Amino acid sequence: MQAYRVGGSVRDQLLGLPVVDRDWVVVGATPQEMIDAGFRPVGKDFPVFLHPATKEEYALARTERKTGPGYKGFAVHFAPGVTLEEDLARRDLTINAIALAQDGILIDPFDGRRDLQDKVLRHVSQSFVEDPVRILRLARFAARFADFRVAPETMALMQRMTAAGEVDALVAERVWQELARGLQEAKPSRMIVVLKECGALQVLLPELARAQAAESSLEQAWLAALDRCALRKEPLPVAYAVCLARAWWRLPPQQPPDEAALQVSQRLRAPIECRDLAALLARESPAVAGDGAASLLQSLATLPAPALLRLLERCDAWRRPARVAALLHAAAALDDVQPGEDDGARRLQRALGAANRVDQAALARRHRGQPTLIRDAIAAERLKLIAEAT
Repeated sequence: MQAYRVGGSVRDQLLGLPVVDRDWVVVGATPQEMIDAGFRPVGKDFPVFLHPATKEEYALARTERKTGPGYKGFAVHFAPGVTLEEDLARRDLTINAIALAQDGILIDPFDGRRDLQDKVLRHVSQSFVEDPVRILRLARFAARFADFRVAPETMALMQRMTAAGEVDALVAERVWQELARGLQEAKPSRMIVVLKECGALQVLLPELARAQAAESSLEQAWLAALDRCALRKEPLPVAYAVCLARAWWRLPPQQPPDEAALQVSQRLRAPIECRDLAALLARESPAVAGDGAASLLQSLATLPAPALLRLLERCDAWRRPARVAALLHAAAALDDVQPGEDDGARRLQRALGAANRVDQAALARRHRGQPTLIRDAIAAERLKLIAEAT
C-alpha cells in the first residue's frame, strides 16, 4: 500500500500558492485493507476514505470507462493492480495530474510541470471528451489562473465536444456549481470568454452569448464589471447579478428585464438570494449604461422622494437592508464607481436611514386597531423623512 498526494494541492505547491485541501491516492490496497488500517469509508460511487487522524480524503487508485452520454455515464474500476499512472491518466488537465510521493519525489507522466512553467491549460488525454464537466472546470481554471492560456488542441477538443452535444447533457446543478465558483475567481471574464470560444456558453447560457458588433464596447464593459466584482471581493449574489446584466440587453419591449433574469436563474436553479438580487438589478436599471440613458446610480441622484420610497419598498428594505447595499454594489460595479463615493448610491442610503427613523410603535398606538391607517401613517412619515434627507 502506497499513498501519493495528488491534484490541486501539488499544483498549488509548485506554483508557490497556499495549499488548502490535500487529496491522496492509494495504490495497492483493497477497501477492506483501508478499513482495517482505521480509515473511514465515505465514498458512494467509488472507494474514498477519511484518514483516522487528519480526516483528509484517500481514494483508491481507479480507472474510468465511458458507458453513456453526459457526465454520469461511467464505469469505475478499482483494484490493487491499478497503477498511479493509470489513475493520473483519467484526470482533466496536465497541471492537475502530478503526484507527490511521501519521500518528496514528484511523479509527472504528462509533463504538468512544464505546462505550469509555460502557463498552459492542456488536457491529459482524449479521455477528456468523456466528461463535459471538464469544459466548465477548465473555464473556471482560466478564471483562477488568468495568465494561463488554453492549449489550441484543447480548445479544438472542447469545440468538438460542444458540437457533438456533450454539453447538452449537463444538469443545472453542475453548471451552477462551476459558474458560481468561477464568478468568485480572480478574473471571471476569462471563464466567460473561454466558454464562448468553445461554444458552450451559447448552449448553456445563450442570453450571455449574443454577439452583435454594435455591442462590442458594451460587452467589454460588462466583462470588466465582472472582474471588478472579483477585485472588490463582492459576494456571490452581487457577482451573479452583474453577470446576468448581459441577459437583459436589447430585450423586446414586451419582455420585462426582471423576467429575463428570472428565466436564467430558474434554469440554473440559482439560490434564492442570487436569483432575487439579479432580478432586482434588472428591474431597477432603467437602461444599459452607454445607451445615452441614465444608469441606475445616475437615476438615483435625481429621483423624487416618492420614487425613492417605492424603490426601497420593492427592495424589501425594512426587513432586508443588506439587499439595498448589494443592489448598490452591483450597480456600482457596472458603472465603474465606488458605491461609497457615488452621489446616487449615497442618496439612496440616506433615504433608507431616514425612513428607518420612523417610530412605528408610536404610530401603531395612535391608530390602534386600524391596520390600514397604521400602514398609511408609516408610509407618510417615511416619505416625509426621505424628502427632508434627500
